[in-house]
Amino acid sequence: MALLSASSLSPAASISASLLSSAPPSFPYFSSAQSAFLFSSLKYVHLKSSHGCHFKKITQCALSVRSEVKYVDGVEAKKLVTEEGYSVLDIRDRIQYDKAHIVPSTHIPVYIENMDNDINTIIYRTLHNNFSGLFYGLAFTKPNPDFLSSVEKKFSKDSKLLLVCQEGLRSGAAADQLERAGFQNLAYISSGLQKVTPGIFDKEGPQELQDAGKGGLVTIQGKISTVLGTVLVVIKCIMSCPALSKWLYIVSKVITYVISEQMKLVGPYLWLLYF
Repeated sequence: MALLSASSLSPAASISASLLSSAPPSFPYFSSAQSAFLFSSLKYVHLKSSHGCHFKKITQCALSVRSEVKYVDGVEAKKLVTEEGYSVLDIRDRIQYDKAHIVPSTHIPVYIENMDNDINTIIYRTLHNNFSGLFYGLAFTKPNPDFLSSVEKKFSKDSKLLLVCQEGLRSGAAADQLERAGFQNLAYISSGLQKVTPGIFDKEGPQELQDAGKGGLVTIQGKISTVLGTVLVVIKCIMSCPALSKWLYIVSKVITYVISEQMKLVGPYLWLLYF
């Protein structure tokens, strides 16, 4: 059987064969995450031969390079500041910043305390303060609408910025905002200040950098456990002694009687507390 060459085909088929035989454009290897940032939308080009035949669309990739955010630990962050001239941008809320912060640093919070007085905010703030605020000392916050503008007033787009927060989550959100705004040299401590070894950075404040996020009842949990343990031991000793246990039983009965009598007096007026 005779072999068919591209020149023996029709002009339309010849063009199609040449397109199929040409090697696709090669690009350097990029990971899936990098490709999502590096490759913009595809451009479609229509081809048409001299005989009026239409060919399938082929694509051209427009390549655009974006800045890369550096994820570092405490030691690497120190080198960025001392050797490469990075400026520390502390994006935590005011409460954590006042407890401990790196010196020198610039404080521009990405979240601020939510002091709005609409009914929904009041309800959410009350619930928050009686749980997360009470047990963990966390502030009730909202996104800072002036964060980006404040950073742009303080730093130029080519400034080298090291973002720091307590756990690293807010730094990731802030880095995304700044990167979209055109800042090219960004880095942040991936696990936050809670993983920074004491002594790496000069700090200011009453607490260590890794403890600035701690607050509420969890900070005195050890003391509470000690007191409760002591009380339980004392009660056990009292109950093991017949004379003391009988005396304790009489005291508990007297206290119960006094409380019940007081409730009879104030009980009819308790409904006033709801107003």
